[in-house]
Parts: sequence; structure tokens; C-alpha cells
Amino acid sequence: QRPGDIETDEAIIFGYQVALLLEEISNSSKGKRPYVAHFHEWLSAVGLIVVKRRKINVATIFTTHATLLGRYLAAGRVDLYSCLPYINSDSEAGTRGIYQRHWIEVGATRGSDVFTTVSEITGYESQYLLGRKPDIITPNGLNLTRFTALHEFQNLHQVNKKRINEFVKGHFYGNFTFDLDKTLYFFTAGRREYFNKGVDLFIEALAQLNHLLKQDGTDITVVAFIIMPGNTSNYNVESIRGQSVRREIRETCDKVSKNAAERLFESIMQGKVPDVKNLLSQEDLVNIK
Repeated sequence: QRPGDIETDEAIIFGYQVALLLEEISNSSKGKRPYVAHFHEWLSAVGLIVVKRRKINVATIFTTHATLLGRYLAAGRVDLYSCLPYINSDSEAGTRGIYQRHWIEVGATRGSDVFTTVSEITGYESQYLLGRKPDIITPNGLNLTRFTALHEFQNLHQVNKKRINEFVKGHFYGNFTFDLDKTLYFFTAGRREYFNKGVDLFIEALAQLNHLLKQDGTDITVVAFIIMPGNTSNYNVESIRGQSVRREIRETCDKVSKNAAERLFESIMQGKVPDVKNLLSQEDLVNIK
């Protein structure tokens, strides 16, 4: 036990509560139906361990998305996958102050009825750091075609692409010289772990892509988003100003276009051929300026 490790203390408390709940559910059915409990990551793993120790009649599945020790090693710039067969997991966990957390994860991995990981590479990691190969790989991701009609997905894509376009117009106000129809949006998102989440590779890849785009003289623009929580000292004033100007221009254009549409309508109703020069009034031109 590591004094002051509040996160582990809370994981233990939560785990026992889950196990007691499962025990009540199992006892209430008196063996009439089978139960399966699925635990994800080390924070939930104590529940699985307690279920096994108390011999509660519940089948268990444990899934790890990435081993805890593996995260720490990768964050420390260790060439993890080259060194895996030679790593002393207990020693490394102790050195990094996560021995108790590591063994909670190990206990759930080895004690579960079925052990799964979300990728083959995580399975390889688990084999050496947790001492068990996964029984099955359950890949990460969402099967959109299974739950969403294609046309609905396309409509959602169009709506959200328009929102991103509006944001980009405001964010790059003053430097907005590229064509949005020839713009690609890339993004990466996750916890603020620069190396674990591959942000370093993402930025390096963007730099190489930028070099190639310049070399080819293409008119394609790439806008990249890195979406991660982090501490901030203040709002980005320039970005807020750009969004404010964008909204103001949008409101002005909507007002001017409405006025022009009204003049166009009146001219046609009078049987006249509309004169494009007269569609904008002096007031409209002043507002645009």
C-alpha cells in the first residue's frame, strides 16, 4: 500500500461496492439465470478480484485498453515494444510508484474468466507486462453503418462540416486566404499525454505533409486540430475577436441579402428586368464597409 494514494483507495472502495452488489443480484436469483460482469481497466479491477475471492456466482470479463505500466513506460520515452520481453514489470512498477495499481491490474487479468484487449499490440503488451495473452481481441471503434443509415450519417457530416467551416473562418480572420472547398480537416484527441497519445508523431507528420504540399505547389490546405484538456491562463483574445467579427459579417450579409431579395421581388412583380446595380442601396454598401 502506498500512503496518500487516494485514487487507489477509491478504486478499492468502488470495487468492493460493485462486488457486494453483484453478490446480492446473484443470490436473489438463486441460480436461475447466469450473470456476466464486464470490467474495464485497473480502476474497476478490484471488483473482479473480490468476486473471485468471495466465489460469487458471476462470470467475469476483464478488458484493458492499454496497460497502466505500459502507459508510464511510454511516457518516459522508453522504446516499449522493443524492450517488452526484457522488462521486469514488478521492478519497473515499483520504480514508478504504481506497484499496487499494477498488481490490481495483474490480478484481474489473471483471475478473469475471459481476458480481452482492444488491439493486437495491446495484447502483446499484456502478455509480457500482465502475464496473460488475451483470449480475444475486441477492436476499438464504432460501427457506424450498423447503427446509422448512410444518408443520416452524410447529413450529420454536412451539418458538422459547416460548423467547422464557420469556426475556421473566424479563427483565421485576417489570414483567411484559402478555399474551404479545397481544405482538409485532420484531428487527434485524447488525454494530454504528448507521447502516449502520439501527438509528437502527429505534429511531425504534419510538418512532413506541409513540406510535400509546398514542394508540389498544390492549392490544398490542411487544418489540423489537437483536442486535449489542459491548463490555460486566459482566453485566446485574437480567436474570440475573429469569431465576433465573423458573426458580425454574417449578420450584415444576411440583412443585405434580405434587402436585395426584397428589391428583386418588387422589380419582378412590376414586370421589370432587375438591374443588378440597383439591388444594393447606399445603406447596404455602408453596412458592408
